[in-house]
Amino acid sequence: MRIAQVSTLFESVPPQAYGGTERVVSYLTEELVRLGHDVTLFASGDSTTGAHLIAACPCPLRLEDAADPQAWHFAMLEKVVRQSADFDLVHYHVDYLHFPFSRRLACPHLTTLHGRLDIPGLEQLYHEFADIPLVSISDAQRRPLPWLNWQATVYHGLCDHLYTFRERPGDYLAFLGRIAPEKRPDRAVEIARRADVPLVIAAKVGNADRSYFEHSIKDLFRDPLVSFCGEVTDLRKDEFLGNARALLFPIDWPEPFGLVLVEALACGTPVIAFRNGSVPEIIDDGVTGFIVDTIEEAVVAVGHTGQLNRRRCRQVFEERFTAARMAHAYLETYEKVLADHRR
Repeated sequence: MRIAQVSTLFESVPPQAYGGTERVVSYLTEELVRLGHDVTLFASGDSTTGAHLIAACPCPLRLEDAADPQAWHFAMLEKVVRQSADFDLVHYHVDYLHFPFSRRLACPHLTTLHGRLDIPGLEQLYHEFADIPLVSISDAQRRPLPWLNWQATVYHGLCDHLYTFRERPGDYLAFLGRIAPEKRPDRAVEIARRADVPLVIAAKVGNADRSYFEHSIKDLFRDPLVSFCGEVTDLRKDEFLGNARALLFPIDWPEPFGLVLVEALACGTPVIAFRNGSVPEIIDDGVTGFIVDTIEEAVVAVGHTGQLNRRRCRQVFEERFTAARMAHAYLETYEKVLADHRR
């Protein structure tokens, strides 16, 4: 099958450090190439891929402070339209930016939505584009707009060789991701304090969250129990997650899919997560971690992590969250979209 994958341009594919959507696009693209498909990737020019790369910008847009991200994306989307006769299907990962473009394509298309759908204004937009075939990354993501043209729910998957299973962890808690109000690093610090267990935070501080970091969080990191090491590479992430006693995921928003949850499970590391968004779909309470509703429950859970089987955490990853499983689920969805198009 001739498939175009259209990524966002904020990070390279795969990202050098933090970046969820671009990382998933990379895993999917490389797995489709491995399966023998003819894949074209629209992404930043410094991306690394076995597919045919069409560089839509020289480098990730987050490195270009003066760049207008919409301008770069719109130029890329027009390029996709012009080349669409060369593909059997175009798979978009750019939120709704391409919707007006997609009706001019010379081939069928599919869109994976990676963000939240409970933002005011989105309902009006999606009513205008109710015909667009969509994939959700969790069932929870669909709840605000269940009437959209959903084709499937496909959970994210990782390459099974990326992370190393470690049966014997260290004695620290891990927080990995992004410093942002909805990620609640302050909760992570409080949980670690109350449980009297060291906390290591590996997280990106983006420009949009710089003020929050400086005024609300930075002082919390001066606690002797807390270590902050900034963003980490994939190699460092493997060691960081694999040696952790547990991953803390104390989110305060309906996260559509927490990729870090799966990364932790791939290392055999259990997760203590707040009951929001897709968490109950990813974490098996009492098996691969604990789902909690309060800080008090999270503190108790820290004391029980030793009762969880780390090998079972890895097994669940292998059963549910590999790139191979993700790619096959998407191929089934591609076939469905193509069949609907022929009809």
